[in-house]
Amino acid sequence: MGKTISEKILSTHSGKDAYAGDIVIASIDYAMSQDGTTPLAIRAFKEMGSKRVSNPERIAFVIDHSAPSPLRDVSNLHKMMRDFANNQGITVYDVGCGVCHQLMPEHGHVVPGDLVVGADSHTCTYGALGAFSTGIGSTDIAAVYSSGKLWFKVPETIKLVIDGKLPRGVYSKDLILYLIGKMTADGATYKAVEFSGEVISSLSVDARLTVCNMAIEMGAKAGLIEADDKTLNWVKKHSKRKPVVVKNDPDAEFGKIQEYDVSDLEPQIAKPHKVDNVCPVSDVVGTPISVAYLGTCTNGRLEDLRIAASILKGRRVSSGVRFIVAPSSRGVYLEAMGEGIIQSLVESGAAVVTPGCGPCVGTHNGVPADGENAISTANRNFKGRMGNPDASIYLASPATVAASALRGEITDPREFL
Repeated sequence: MGKTISEKILSTHSGKDAYAGDIVIASIDYAMSQDGTTPLAIRAFKEMGSKRVSNPERIAFVIDHSAPSPLRDVSNLHKMMRDFANNQGITVYDVGCGVCHQLMPEHGHVVPGDLVVGADSHTCTYGALGAFSTGIGSTDIAAVYSSGKLWFKVPETIKLVIDGKLPRGVYSKDLILYLIGKMTADGATYKAVEFSGEVISSLSVDARLTVCNMAIEMGAKAGLIEADDKTLNWVKKHSKRKPVVVKNDPDAEFGKIQEYDVSDLEPQIAKPHKVDNVCPVSDVVGTPISVAYLGTCTNGRLEDLRIAASILKGRRVSSGVRFIVAPSSRGVYLEAMGEGIIQSLVESGAAVVTPGCGPCVGTHNGVPADGENAISTANRNFKGRMGNPDASIYLASPATVAASALRGEITDPREFL
């Protein structure tokens, strides 16, 4: 019987002829944790009686969630991370480096065929490169740091075939919001979701990372896109490691195959307070907003900033809007500066903050006030996600966020194209 990409990767990394439903113990190619999860992992590591991490060259700590630190206690946790990493020989991406899910692929830590784990739920992002990557808890990541291995239940794969052509003004963020609305928040729980079809093939790697980033929002254990020439060319620029392209066997068994034609798709919005509460932008046009946020591990990449700047250049955001921009990494920030994108955004009224998670998790940098509406390129809109349970978050593409910032209300971006 043939195998899916997920079954093949977990088989090769465990040395077991594994299929969906099997339990395997697999070797990890790379592991990552961030400042919200690493301190717990360090404590768990010590409670396990471990003294040395097994593969320090395959581990990274990232300080991105509360960066720069907003509080004394947080600063002490950051120091704990730096001290532990220095003692163990672990790479640290410190304040200003950027968001973990941008840094891992950007710095070449992930290539096609890899098995990657991270103590952050959106680790599924790297599946855009043809890897199996998934988020785990702090105790599990401590076990990986100690042994270099972890147990997995091999997931069944749902294959989503996306055909047609994305219309003008509709982007990868609109696509994944639409799919989450169709699948629902628990429609793919503990499944691997493979994105395929002519629309996926047409997307840039930046856009594919956006799609896989939000696989967790439909409950998926992993989101994957089969590596192609576009992937390999991108990886060659970022990594010295040799990729292993893994493809589905012709007779691979899928739990489900669903097909969509998105040729008539319009910009999408996820309304408060659930990611699968999705509607066309036309349903909510005119809703007032006070905060517009461009950034996050979903949409803080160069392509995203470029899209927003194309709408905002030469225009000013509404006087009643705080427009906050957080590039996803220092590298992205520098490229955007070189292209004049940052200048366009700042001239339009943007407040550019340190590369990192910014307002997304609500620890600092732009917490909305009671009763305010925020429109964000982030991946979650739960109550309290941006730091205030009495505010409301609408999720949208960079284009929709930029257009809405100009009007001070949710706006169809196609008006500005």
